[in-house]
Amino acid sequence: MSRLTRVASGPYAPPAAARELTAVSADGSRIHVEVHGPEGAPPVVLAHGWTCSTAFWAAQIRELARDHRVIAYDQRGHGRSPAPADASGYSSGALADDLEAVLAATLGPGERAVLVGHSMGGMTLMAAAGRAKLAEHAAAVLLVSTGGWNLLDESTVVPLRKGRLRTRLTKSVLGSRAPLGPVTPVGKKVLRYATMGPGSAPDQVEVCARIVHACPRLVRYGWSRVLETLDVAADVRRLTVPTAVLVGTVDRMTPAVHSQALVATLPNCVGITELAGLGHMTPVEAPEAVTGKIRELVGTYVRNEKVREGA
Repeated sequence: MSRLTRVASGPYAPPAAARELTAVSADGSRIHVEVHGPEGAPPVVLAHGWTCSTAFWAAQIRELARDHRVIAYDQRGHGRSPAPADASGYSSGALADDLEAVLAATLGPGERAVLVGHSMGGMTLMAAAGRAKLAEHAAAVLLVSTGGWNLLDESTVVPLRKGRLRTRLTKSVLGSRAPLGPVTPVGKKVLRYATMGPGSAPDQVEVCARIVHACPRLVRYGWSRVLETLDVAADVRRLTVPTAVLVGTVDRMTPAVHSQALVATLPNCVGITELAGLGHMTPVEAPEAVTGKIRELVGTYVRNEKVREGA
């Protein structure tokens, strides 16, 4: 079970995996992988975001695993995947390497899946757009609450007018080395303001806070440095598989302007879903909407593909 403190029941409690394995990335990094649901069912691959873990997908895993094979993994340094040994292990290329390793370890030759990425997980899918394993295994992609460039400039976590001062303050806030400490009422209020919509339920705020606070301080900082300068626009133009985009309208971390830019750049965008009043943590804030979109993509691009193969 992924690292998630004291949440043992309810929709956000991480379900037990049918099996667990370790994928080995190009630089030798070991990536913790969980497989849920029946073997032979249509596959879905879930890549979580910055400071999260497989626990972030608990609601999607629990529902989809009824009739899908759900593959979720901990990004390097998160959950049960060890942190990189040094700064060279933090890069968008390393994220793409890790995704390729997970796909190779869990999918058969030519087997195609819907790949879903939230926040940094979406950036992972974009960074891997030109990779051989993504070309082999991606039937469709869902980019959830994410962006590909100008992340600090567009973030509205700091409530100031857009400009150099806001960007500089955003960099200092999101790139802080300070420990988050235990989950407290004040900490939950801060996290809710920065990452969630105003209507988020207390249990949703609680689970997000516990997941984020479980991320090691140096891992949080290491990936913040990558996100500061991330620019995968060129990779987005190579993402030719059918790609859907989903975002909350009050997302402060990756505002809807990012999703709109992705829609304008993707060569094969199949639509954007904007969830009114929701923030950055859409898989937790609106689990049914995110799960429903994944099911829709599987039904259109994986099940139909199998029908054509059997014809």
